[in-house]
Amino acid sequence: MKIATLRLATFEEACVLFASGFVPVRAIARHLQRDWPADLLGLLTAQKLDELQAWHDGLAGELPAGLQLAAIAPSAAVFAPLYRHPRKIWGIGLNYRAHAADLNETSPTLEPASFMKPDTSIIGHGDTILIPHLSQKTTGEAELGIVFGRTCRDVPRERWRDVVAGFCTIIDMTAEDILRRNPRNLTQSKSFDTFFSFGPLFVTKDEIPDVNQVRVRTVINGRIHAENVVANMTFPPDFLVHYHSQIMTMLPGDLISSGTPGAAPLAHGDTVECHVDGFPPLVNPVSDLKTLNA
Repeated sequence: MKIATLRLATFEEACVLFASGFVPVRAIARHLQRDWPADLLGLLTAQKLDELQAWHDGLAGELPAGLQLAAIAPSAAVFAPLYRHPRKIWGIGLNYRAHAADLNETSPTLEPASFMKPDTSIIGHGDTILIPHLSQKTTGEAELGIVFGRTCRDVPRERWRDVVAGFCTIIDMTAEDILRRNPRNLTQSKSFDTFFSFGPLFVTKDEIPDVNQVRVRTVINGRIHAENVVANMTFPPDFLVHYHSQIMTMLPGDLISSGTPGAAPLAHGDTVECHVDGFPPLVNPVSDLKTLNA
């Protein structure tokens, strides 16, 4: 099952993708006479995603006649972030050895180079990334996102998929010059507004049976800047879920942004994209506040 969050009137609503378009969860719940939240984070938190998926999978792709008029054509869809207020966003630095080499850094081997990001950094597909006044070199980094679906603690590596609801595409940003001045500046360099693009689709885990074979690409102005497969991560998804669940209790909707194959320097007027097998591209234009305010 594939879910987007679309801007509908004054609301941002979770919508399930069918061949005929996006159908709002609110319309599905009304059709089925169910009391389901209308947003993706609410579905995850209320543990209703499995019910929605069971209904979806039972249709075998055939949308009921009573919902056909509710479908929104993909060409008319205006995307929002999948949700705006996850309790936790974990980012993973230098998780591909090739990316560490590009930065003249040593790839971590004992534990992930983890950091956290605020929800105020979140934007969605098509929103503008703003290079801040404080940075002269900001980079964009395509990543595969792991979305938790269960409250969990101390998850064994072999049980990691039991607590994961699905996956998404992410573009993470870094004010690299701020980070290079002092490695303790990691939080500052990662936390500016617009520094975490999130969407356009959430894909349930059953649609990606072997995530290790998925290829991730950072694309800048239509050109592939860097690419790699998840299997080449130093710390693959099963380890990331296991490790971080030993640090703190993970909650439904919490995210792990699993690391980038390569970071592209961004400039005013650029377009940066995240391409991941099985997903439509996540695309964001770039503006530099120093240029806009000159």
